[in-house]
Amino acid sequence: MCGIAGLINLQPSMPGCDEAVIRRMTEVLGHRGPDDTGMYLDGYVGLGHTRLSIIDLEHGKQPIHNETGSIRVVFNGEIYNYPELRESLIRSGHRFYTHTDTEVIVHLYEEYGDRFPEYLNGQFAIALWDSAEKYLYLVRDRVGIAPLFYTIIENRLFFASEVKAILAGTQRSPVLDTCALDQIMTFWTTAGDRTVFSNVHSVLPGQYLKVTPGGIARNTYWEWGYPPDGDYCQDSADRIRETVSELLIDATRIRLRSDVPVGAYLSGGLDSSALVSIMHHYTDTQLRTFSLGFDVDDLDESGYQDTLIKSLSADHSRVVCEKHSIAETFPDAIWFMETPVLRTAPVPMMHLSGLVHDMGYKVVLTGEGADEVFGGYDIFKEAKIRQFWARMPQSERRPLLLKRLYPYLDFTRTQTQAYLKNFFGVGLDTPDSPWFSHLPRWQTTAKAKEFFSDSLKQALPQDVLTGLSEMLPGELSSWNPFNRAQFLEARTLMPGYLLSSQGDRMLMSHSVEGRFPFLDHRLIEYVNRLNPVWRMKGLNEKYLLKQTMQDIIPAEIVKRYKQPYRAPDIPAFTEPVIPEYVYEMLGVEKIRDYGYFDPGRVTRLLNKVEKGRASSIRDSMAFVGILSTQLWHKTFIEEFNSRFRQ
Repeated sequence: MCGIAGLINLQPSMPGCDEAVIRRMTEVLGHRGPDDTGMYLDGYVGLGHTRLSIIDLEHGKQPIHNETGSIRVVFNGEIYNYPELRESLIRSGHRFYTHTDTEVIVHLYEEYGDRFPEYLNGQFAIALWDSAEKYLYLVRDRVGIAPLFYTIIENRLFFASEVKAILAGTQRSPVLDTCALDQIMTFWTTAGDRTVFSNVHSVLPGQYLKVTPGGIARNTYWEWGYPPDGDYCQDSADRIRETVSELLIDATRIRLRSDVPVGAYLSGGLDSSALVSIMHHYTDTQLRTFSLGFDVDDLDESGYQDTLIKSLSADHSRVVCEKHSIAETFPDAIWFMETPVLRTAPVPMMHLSGLVHDMGYKVVLTGEGADEVFGGYDIFKEAKIRQFWARMPQSERRPLLLKRLYPYLDFTRTQTQAYLKNFFGVGLDTPDSPWFSHLPRWQTTAKAKEFFSDSLKQALPQDVLTGLSEMLPGELSSWNPFNRAQFLEARTLMPGYLLSSQGDRMLMSHSVEGRFPFLDHRLIEYVNRLNPVWRMKGLNEKYLLKQTMQDIIPAEIVKRYKQPYRAPDIPAFTEPVIPEYVYEMLGVEKIRDYGYFDPGRVTRLLNKVEKGRASSIRDSMAFVGILSTQLWHKTFIEEFNSRFRQ
């Protein structure tokens, strides 16, 4: 991955772009591309690039142009099918001057115009300038791996891979979007194209913007989709397994294309074990793996990691993340994430990318996306049980199926029965609602909003779901409920949190590129066509993936109970002692000055934390959410002048 930035004048009569502006924007993105920088300026547009050199190390300097220089591209990401595209374009008469994947973008645009993104298999954020037509294209990959943001100020559109580059370009102090904060405190992320920065928008996954002096046209070239319930692919069971195997092997193989060594993350779970095993059995790549351990037994998966490492004889490195180190680096993580978060889980991933960087690697494969594609989350199991429960809402037996998901709960106690009804029973009267699967999670998360200040509460809209409604496709009501749940997860939490806060931002904090074979659009499209029972048979999650991979992965990994990735939250800030910055950020003065939260409620929460009595999910999310919001304000608003003004 790299960093891109730039601007375009929306009125031809405006002064030309200033080199100093583009330079400021690219300098703040240095962590995304420490190997080189590039720039292009004309009377309308300025393009900037920071490079992490991975393909054609000698000749890959960007911007890349066509034969006449009328088309210029800056690009963040990878195009994995570029060798095949290059051969096809050469046969059509196009002449290349590099061996980069970037250059195929230029010639694809010449060949296919607006349709060029449809031919790309990869992860990308692209800014393409056609000086003859005066068009600027801003394009984001199908699932949202590569970030891309923009804002419009005084008839200029600024864009960048990270918002901090836009702030450096505009020199304007940001304002927190309170509606976006409301969404984060409900969905874990913002909805639609909102960001937590007021008036700064995200190009949506599978979307491109066509910017002209006449305005902005937003176009969707790809979307998650499913067939109507019952209208599924009729391939035989053997053919389904063969097809998934072929697609996953090829998705992994093409993501190993690189002029630098490629490693892999290994968690010890099914997804990363599948990728590492494919690398071992079906490619000639030298196995180099990296993993994360914890000093908390319940969170540590080192034993399963060692099982696979031993079976494959992989060259492996592990970093053990201690609780106090999460608190120490949490403020730095907020700088890179650029958003409040409800969990500390992204921070250890920053430590892991640091290990990869220290070992001299720039690229790793990771198993992100398998749960969304193959149906691996507990939320999908919950929704399945709740749909069954909704057919007989008064039943006391049906909700007890949840015991299979959470065996550590005492389901014999009266208060636990009441808890089940109160928590999992939300929405039972509207099982056809598009939000049905996610209502328990959102209801729990939203309890953190009890800490909002009165002024913030009064400024918020009545229904936070309004922001999500705009993204729902018209055909969603015809889908199986399981597929509706997958769609929500793939279009909310995955791009906004998993692939961004926990993914791209933590990887790029140490100049490491992550690649995601499970998010190859060919694999997604095929699996989405299948009956949902292939994804979850009964309550057996990722059934198809287990069936496909069982011959090359140790049985104890295939059959192990799924352990979601977690990190210490409140304990990270209390052991051995609470850091001074926590007291500063959650002190009455800062809480009152920033204005987002109620000082009295926050003080009482901090007292509970000090006494070791803040152990509920509500307390945990509220504490991390409040602290990260306060740190966000300090970093991007209070310290704006020292960080961004020149």
